[in-house]
Amino acid sequence: MADTAGRVAVYLDFDNIVISWYDRVHGRNAYGKDRQRITDDPHDKEVTERLKQAMIEVGAIIDYASSFGTLVLTRAYADWSSPVNAEYRSQLVARAVDLVQLFPAAAYAKHGPDIRLAGDTVEDMFRLPDLTHVVIVAGDSDYVPLAQRCKRLGRYVIGVGVAGSTAKSLAAACDEFESYDSLPGVVRPTKSVAAPAASTTAVKDVKDKTEPKQTSPTRKAKAATKPDDQGEATQLLERALRLGHDKTDSDEWLHASAVKTQMRRMDPSFSEKALGYRSFNDFLRSRDDIAELEETGHERLVRLRER
Repeated sequence: MADTAGRVAVYLDFDNIVISWYDRVHGRNAYGKDRQRITDDPHDKEVTERLKQAMIEVGAIIDYASSFGTLVLTRAYADWSSPVNAEYRSQLVARAVDLVQLFPAAAYAKHGPDIRLAGDTVEDMFRLPDLTHVVIVAGDSDYVPLAQRCKRLGRYVIGVGVAGSTAKSLAAACDEFESYDSLPGVVRPTKSVAAPAASTTAVKDVKDKTEPKQTSPTRKAKAATKPDDQGEATQLLERALRLGHDKTDSDEWLHASAVKTQMRRMDPSFSEKALGYRSFNDFLRSRDDIAELEETGHERLVRLRER
């Protein structure tokens, strides 16, 4: 983790995170299919239930951002007149979040939130030179130039986005990237819920069938990850170990914490918790075909297993 004496600014593209999480819970493009129904009658019983299932844990995001230091400012950008976003206003105000009103986007204002958020961020960095960390809560690749600009201005950039909806280029542009799914306090979906406009009974039936009984949180998380994610993490670990051995010019033991740091440098989106492991050591143990782990006292050492 970065220096906890930092001064942190947080910027949330709120529409982005709400829509991305809705799609994560209910299936790809679910919000786009449900949008008109939500707009026509946000108090419909079925609509209310689907929105409730996909509620964002605002506190989880803010608590994570505060782990980097003192929160100097926190801003959330959205159309707060929208019934979907209005549900969060009291939560956000209670956590001292400034609500920046964005009027309903017309075709010509498609990138309105991106431009306003980016403009405010750059202005704040010059206005508040003591800012050390910038947390960008979004998933669009449109924010890549902003992340790069913040880094050039000497700030440590942390990205937060929903797994599966965040551009890899944005994660790579940050110094550190954390999946919203893996934040403490966030309940990960185990499987997409019923199709849009399904009846309340159908939603309940699907939920009952998809929720494994008496299953540990780690197993649920593993079930929610794609095989590709697990494979990419294995390849990332192997590359980090090889780099560590090349740097020391030997096959000596490496500190596990140093290996994880190298993995995060190579892919800021890496998170063992998002993959379903309680700790990095558990992740290493699951890869014992390529990683040899030695646990002595308080030290955790690892090296590439000989083929």
